[in-house]
Amino acid sequence: MARRKVYMLMKKVLISGFEPFGGASVNPALEAVQQLAGRNLAGGVIVTCTVPVVRFKAIEAVVAAIETERPDYVITVGQAAGRTGITPERVAINVDDFRIPDNEGIQVVDEPIVAGAPDAYFTTLPIKAMVRAMQDQGIPAQVSNTAGTFVCNHLFYGIQNYIQQLPEQRRIGHGFVHIPLLPEQTTDSTQPSMSLPLIVAGLAICAQSAIDHPVDISVGGGAIC
Repeated sequence: MARRKVYMLMKKVLISGFEPFGGASVNPALEAVQQLAGRNLAGGVIVTCTVPVVRFKAIEAVVAAIETERPDYVITVGQAAGRTGITPERVAINVDDFRIPDNEGIQVVDEPIVAGAPDAYFTTLPIKAMVRAMQDQGIPAQVSNTAGTFVCNHLFYGIQNYIQQLPEQRRIGHGFVHIPLLPEQTTDSTQPSMSLPLIVAGLAICAQSAIDHPVDISVGGGAIC
């Protein structure tokens, strides 16, 4: 009997990383993305893009990468000072309330990201599977229930809204992941940090989990307050 060749359809995971902001010279999201570009996964590959920390332009940058790369999944990534682990976000809310200006000096208060759109969108990535897989490898990780109200949440919400406008057959999984500061960002403070190799490993696990879990696992991951 002749053998039939079986070809696996490779999945593509787009991971985006923000440029430095707020006067900083480094952003761990961008540093990690630069190391993840082109990395092979089991059944997939990572592609990346750089995102400006600018209202609306951040969304435009990721939309352009989606239209070019046509990924199966998108993971948008940003830094969160004060967090001790890698934290996939559960929900994006339709409000911009910037505590500091973005990189073009824009600072808005209590304005919708998309006027007339839903108040919130939930992630469409398997965030609990991601957290479990990272924890199994000794990487601190938790589900987060707030992406803030700065450009991270702005991008999370904007991309979810963009995806919802696509024809159903083109809709893809997307979510936002916050990562801790790098050690070199905390030398003059007591804030927690995480090494770049550990962040890179954690994000690679998130990408692999997106491929491996079309449906998220059902485990507790909530918070009392």
